Amino acid sequence: MILTPEVLAILILNIIFTIFAIIAFVLSVKIYLKWDINSTSNAQYQLEKQSVLAATIIKYIFVVKIPLFLFFIFTLDKISNVLTGAMCVAGVVDATEYGTYLIILKIINLYLFASWLKLHAEDMKDKNQPYTKLKFGLFIVTFFLFITEVVLEGFMFANIEIDKMVSCCGSIYSSSANSAISAIFSITTTSLLALFYGNYLLIALFYYLKNRYLFALSNISFVVVAIVALILFFGTYIYELPSHHCPFCFLQADYYYVGYLIYGMLFTGTFYGFVVGFVNGSDINYKISLLINSFYAILVTLFVVIYYMKNGVWL
Repeated sequence: MILTPEVLAILILNIIFTIFAIIAFVLSVKIYLKWDINSTSNAQYQLEKQSVLAATIIKYIFVVKIPLFLFFIFTLDKISNVLTGAMCVAGVVDATEYGTYLIILKIINLYLFASWLKLHAEDMKDKNQPYTKLKFGLFIVTFFLFITEVVLEGFMFANIEIDKMVSCCGSIYSSSANSAISAIFSITTTSLLALFYGNYLLIALFYYLKNRYLFALSNISFVVVAIVALILFFGTYIYELPSHHCPFCFLQADYYYVGYLIYGMLFTGTFYGFVVGFVNGSDINYKISLLINSFYAILVTLFVVIYYMKNGVWL
């Protein structure tokens, strides 16, 4: 097990989060089962006070989870300096069987917590609080995923062996790698770009049609397609190296931390598109999603265009 000050800080915060999350979970179950906005009973009055407490706890967890996710990436990057063979976050993630699942689950939980926060904001705008049962029902589901994340994180750090050779990103993200991710390298560049730009055009189409459910689904699929396209195609133009497919290295200073902008735009744009599926509000969510997704598509495309203009060839 590896215990650096950063890892200890993450584990301690996880324990604190878990305690608060359990309290919010118990209250959420009570509210979900017994909530009746039309009731004037003392029990309903108590539920309304408890809903404020539960909402405060959930908001607290989410507000801290965003910087903690960035701190988690920073911690993995720092650990990579002491693991033999690791050159960046990718080597640490691949050092145990839990790393990849943990990263995916962390991203899913960020989407769910952010969605809860959006539901809560919309709920507070209406005196009838139409989303109360929905938002606490969502947290009940999110709670189990959150606990799974905490357990996986503990297992990952517990199973990292400093004296064990791990793979670098160059061997993990290659067509010859013997891993699950290597299967995506069988996709041709033409098919990949057709999926990427086709998915973006679907987002634009459903924006103009104002089909909230298809708009949300197209944003969910865009997350997956965009990350795969980033690993296989666009990332190589950021690195200006056809064999470099790592989705983490451009988070480092060598590439001016551009990865934070790229992922920030992708996750923000798709989140506002995803939330349209269950928050039937104004057009602002549609507009933010389309605008930021458009900026994302333009940004990654510019890396390709600028490289071609400078060198006169494609990678």
